[in-house]
Amino acid sequence: MHNDSSASFAEGTKPTVAVFFGGRSVEQPVSCASGSGVAKALRDRGFDVTTIGITRGGEWVELSPDVAFAIDSPEALPEVTAEAGKAVAIDLGPGAQPVADVLFPVLHGPFGEDGTIQGLFEMAGTPYVGSGVLSSALCMDKEFSKRLLAAEGVPQGAFDVLKAGEELDAEAVIGKLGLPIFVKPARAGSSLGISKVDSGAELATAVAKAREVDDKVVFEAAFQNAREIEMGVVETLDGDLEITFPLEVLAKGEDGWFDFEAKYLDNPEPFNLHPDYPDGVAEQAQALARKVFRLLDCRDLARVDCFLGEDGVVYLNEVNTMPGMTPMSGVPQAFAAYGISYGELVERLVTLAEARARRS
Repeated sequence: MHNDSSASFAEGTKPTVAVFFGGRSVEQPVSCASGSGVAKALRDRGFDVTTIGITRGGEWVELSPDVAFAIDSPEALPEVTAEAGKAVAIDLGPGAQPVADVLFPVLHGPFGEDGTIQGLFEMAGTPYVGSGVLSSALCMDKEFSKRLLAAEGVPQGAFDVLKAGEELDAEAVIGKLGLPIFVKPARAGSSLGISKVDSGAELATAVAKAREVDDKVVFEAAFQNAREIEMGVVETLDGDLEITFPLEVLAKGEDGWFDFEAKYLDNPEPFNLHPDYPDGVAEQAQALARKVFRLLDCRDLARVDCFLGEDGVVYLNEVNTMPGMTPMSGVPQAFAAYGISYGELVERLVTLAEARARRS
């Protein structure tokens, strides 16, 4: 990696791309499947792509172009291991040889979607796909994104936070939020470490489960009879935003919500890509997605998850700065229905990163 990346681009030629996936978080299997899809799509569109897998221990491994990962069963979730390829040395000094012209971190969760690897890429002076350091960190941390958006009047559900080292006061949490309550790791995704609790007796167990993923825990008041909807947002080269029609999440796990198994293992068609909404709801949702993308200083791509309440109001759930990019993930499906194919989407993201480097 070097510090004058813009000079490496030849006008009219495609930049080389390094796709990063795997990672140190519990979301490694989803990242492996997403990253494999992105790398293949870019190669199919004529890009020279290097695939870098990151192991659970943090080692960087260059993988063969024909290595592909998919989520097929809970017993055989994909994982990057040190033996899967050749070790990659990270050189960030002046004049260092860059891994590629554009870096594409298809990483989910801590050490990938939370501003850490974005900071590394900033220090390297190499353009990369996705939101910057602060936006990535903000969107990853459910506490601080909720607090910022609440200050801006964005409609969202009631919540509470249990910081690291704090003792649970179940009575106080229930008094503030009622029941049922969703208990979530503050900085994780893919529905991992989450519980839905219907009684105070279940709260301590749910907190312990969440703390296996993150020592900070967020409590969210459950929406009764709400419809779960989400949109993909992608920037255009002139700085505008394209927002998909809000798809509806149909898949539910055993506990009645969109858990990991429902997302990735149980449902070949977990979404309705063009559901019927009351008049004005789709426009309300898209306006909220646009507002939140800008408020959180997102860049290139995001998935905005919302609830459509019984009162007809669209409430924000959360924002993902690097949404799942597996073939069955919501964002690629929503953009395909919108008219942007998977290949066009990933090429757009590389082009956006390259254009930023040219302007800088």
